[in-house]
Amino acid sequence: MKNRLKVLRAERDWSQQDLADRLEVSRQSVNAIEKGRYDPSLPLAFRIAELFAMRIEEIFLRDAD
Repeated sequence: MKNRLKVLRAERDWSQQDLADRLEVSRQSVNAIEKGRYDPSLPLAFRIAELFAMRIEEIFLRDAD
């Protein structure tokens, strides 16, 4: 799944660790989500959306099959 997490994080001048701390996950988890190697759980996706004051669909994009 593609996402805009890296761009949104950079716009706020947050490091991966800053975002991880805010979401209460590891920096490695943030890295894996940003690189599309890991799809977050639904509760985590909601926390991410809430943190950025956006809808999940504005952050996470389905891959075209």
